[in-house]
Amino acid sequence: MSAAKPSIRSWLGWFGWGSKGPIGIDIEYSCIRMIQLGCQEGRIRVESAEQELLEPASPAGGHAHRAAVVRAIRAMLARGQFWGREAVSCLPGDAIKIKSLRLDSLEYEQLQENRYEMLAERFGLDPDKDEIRYLIAGSVYQGEDIKKEVIFFGMNRTQLMGHIALLEEAGLEPVAVDAMPCALFRSFQRTLRRQEDREVVSVLVNLGLYFTTVIIGRGTSISLVKQIPLAEQHLTQKAAEILGVSYEEAARQITQEGVRHLTAEDSPIRRMLSSAMSRTIEDLAREISLCFKYYAVTFRGERPSEVVFAGGRLYESLLMDMLCRQLNLDIRTAEPLRGIDLSHVSFDRRPNPQRAEWAVAVGLALKGWRSGQSQSELVSGMKAAV
Repeated sequence: MSAAKPSIRSWLGWFGWGSKGPIGIDIEYSCIRMIQLGCQEGRIRVESAEQELLEPASPAGGHAHRAAVVRAIRAMLARGQFWGREAVSCLPGDAIKIKSLRLDSLEYEQLQENRYEMLAERFGLDPDKDEIRYLIAGSVYQGEDIKKEVIFFGMNRTQLMGHIALLEEAGLEPVAVDAMPCALFRSFQRTLRRQEDREVVSVLVNLGLYFTTVIIGRGTSISLVKQIPLAEQHLTQKAAEILGVSYEEAARQITQEGVRHLTAEDSPIRRMLSSAMSRTIEDLAREISLCFKYYAVTFRGERPSEVVFAGGRLYESLLMDMLCRQLNLDIRTAEPLRGIDLSHVSFDRRPNPQRAEWAVAVGLALKGWRSGQSQSELVSGMKAAV
């Protein structure tokens, strides 16, 4: 990020909040979620939460989709009980390049001095056109040498500014743009209260539209972030082929009927989709297993005992069952709202009590908190390469 862009710097910084935090807004392809948290007598509560479904036929990133997003945000602001308009958001997963690099002492020194041009070239970024952020994952041995494992996040500056302009057009005041993996990890870390929990190796899997994101962390530190190009789009395309309909129609049918059909063990549609998707899910499980192996070798850490699944609600039950068999690990659904006071909002929790799909929005809403809940320490290693 250029030093001549101080306004962007402020949007990507850490903030301290009062008793009510910013609005966390998670803009997905087919749904937008907005949530605002507050703190009352030492307890976090949801001040307001709204979601709006988008027409899946609109191409992501196109003019029609952008207009639909703006209308949806305005509608949610109008009917919600949000305090203020300050918001924290994240770019979609396909808009961010993520890569881990192992740096020697000289390269790490260059990074600390913000001389990262050569590093950017190693994963296809242009410092003049892209925003670059990084996390220090830890120190690793490579032979007799000790190197720094660094996770880089890159995003096109024009796309970033377009995203900020969209939020402003919708009536929001963007104060921070986060990386989705950091937001997801932050929402999960909030639930680790015991000291022994803070030493556990945790794995989060988020099924997005174009990528499945795997995050491995230990305690309050992220060790690995991996984007796997097998995700909801691929599974929906398989469903379309089996059902003999267009991609858009398959997405619409699964959205409308997915929970009922895919959670019924004796459902013919479930059996049909399970058979059709088995190869894709096997490939996905294999890629996730490789992440485990990389973590174990790189950080000499223990193998995780469970995987926390967030996102991909349409295929959640089907995927969790199949991945459990493939990975031979316990898989549970994320509960980002666990322990949070929901008495001020009218969540209908009957069809989906865990509310895993709110994990990213909750993590965004928590960004920058300075309360006594230790949120200010979460993902504190993330720095801007300016």
